[in-house]
Amino acid sequence: MSFIESIKERAKKDKKKIVLPESMDDRVLEACEKVLHSDIADIILIGKTEDLNKAKEKFDIEKASFIDPDNSPLTEEFTNSLYELRKEKGMTLEEAHRLLVEDYMYFACMLVKMNYADGVVSGACHSTSNTLRPALQIIKTKKEVPLVSAFFLMVVPNCEYGEHGTFVFADSGLEQNPTPERLAAIAASSADSFQLLVEKKPIVAMLSHSTKGSAKHDDVTKVVEATQIAKEQYSQYEIDGELQLDAAIIPEVAHSKAPDSKVAGHANVLVFPDLDAGNIGYKLVQRLAKAEAYGPITQGIAAPINDLSRGCSSDDIVGVVAITAVQAQK
Repeated sequence: MSFIESIKERAKKDKKKIVLPESMDDRVLEACEKVLHSDIADIILIGKTEDLNKAKEKFDIEKASFIDPDNSPLTEEFTNSLYELRKEKGMTLEEAHRLLVEDYMYFACMLVKMNYADGVVSGACHSTSNTLRPALQIIKTKKEVPLVSAFFLMVVPNCEYGEHGTFVFADSGLEQNPTPERLAAIAASSADSFQLLVEKKPIVAMLSHSTKGSAKHDDVTKVVEATQIAKEQYSQYEIDGELQLDAAIIPEVAHSKAPDSKVAGHANVLVFPDLDAGNIGYKLVQRLAKAEAYGPITQGIAAPINDLSRGCSSDDIVGVVAITAVQAQK
């Protein structure tokens, strides 16, 4: 059974209610149809009534729940609640109402906040900032986590490295240029995410263009410091660095470049030094190695609110819905 099929089976065992606020996108509607047919999750679609009725003519989505914020009985309740949450930041009742009826991501996050749903998947036709801003304002971060970050779950075909070709790449979608402290926190969150989703021991490599002092630069120093912090603060995980990519995943290279490292040659969680490296890295593997790339999956938010690449397919969306459902089970 493939990784994503195992995630779908786990999702089916304890079905969660996932919100899809981008009903204006046919890929989302097609994904909704597939999720409902596979019984992976219950789905809430948000949109205008006339548009949702047209969608039902094109896609078999009758089993979904449909909400139009313009006429939903929940809108008044959510308006008052959003106002209370944000009034100290200057939000008015009028602005709260406008956001809920005009920006469906706000309505989706309120569904989770008020316990009408378990998670949200968005981003097929909206930017990451448009997806995550309402989540951070409404759902907020977990108390024990210092920051929200994002990862891609990569499944590389015919690959002997990582966990039989399965990796977490972080941060590949959100944190632009993390400090050593934030990079260490990303490593810990990513290890936790790998353990939850892959159900195997995470082995975390802090990546660099240097391996164990082979190069000197401020960028290398940042990774060295992050590794030290991670080892001290998150000692429950196997973490090491700084490591070049080949030393991190290929045993023969690791034996030569980092013979004393327990992580080198065995890493399945790859922590990139900045967003440029992480984003470029995942797209190279996705496009050139024909890997499945699920994400960006967020970690650190108090409920699972997940982003999509705007180049995603309907199958990608189904995969992220299943991952979100499994996150919600925790």
